[in-house]
Amino acid sequence: MKVRRPAGPDGTLEPVRTWVEFSEGSGAPRVVAHAERELPPGGIPAYLAARGSGARSFVLWAGEDRRERVATLVTASAASGVATFQVLGPQGELIGTFVREKALRGRGLRTRWTVTQAGGPAAVGFKGRIFWWCVWWPLWPVQALIVLASLLGGGGDVARGPRRIIWRVDGRARLEFRSGGDRLLLHAPETDWRLGAALLVLLRAFDSPLGEPWDAAKQ
Repeated sequence: MKVRRPAGPDGTLEPVRTWVEFSEGSGAPRVVAHAERELPPGGIPAYLAARGSGARSFVLWAGEDRRERVATLVTASAASGVATFQVLGPQGELIGTFVREKALRGRGLRTRWTVTQAGGPAAVGFKGRIFWWCVWWPLWPVQALIVLASLLGGGGDVARGPRRIIWRVDGRARLEFRSGGDRLLLHAPETDWRLGAALLVLLRAFDSPLGEPWDAAKQ
């Protein structure tokens, strides 16, 4: 694999601006990975064009110096609202896979995420609880007016749609994404932390238009 490293105006590497912190219990969080887009031959324009179809690709570095890969996420397929991603280790070994089925395009009214660690069972989760979606959707016309007012300089905060996801296997919770603080909880101790880190970064890359997807920058 070939790594493309963006350079700053003086020819030096730009700092990695997105990172993942990990903590156990009440312990202090520590940075375990730094995320950076893996750009195709066409650079940022090509990445953003592919992004529109649901494709994503990024590297998790052990440090800001980009000397050691922790994991790499690649898009195996992306079409008709369904995208499949693979998480690969430093030697190209498979760590796990993610499947994202967009709401109303896949098998339900909510976006469905399937997480499978290599050699393990598939854990399925849905974005947001049905109850909160039923509360949020009737308010969307009001939210649209707030967005318009914000664009016209009037300010205002928009309530984002429900984002919490709990992945389960046979009724047992294995992973949980909490929108407050954008945290991912690893309930199953056998979960590879690299898979969890890649999932968290990927979820942030699919943030809603009302949010700030970290990989959508045009430079």
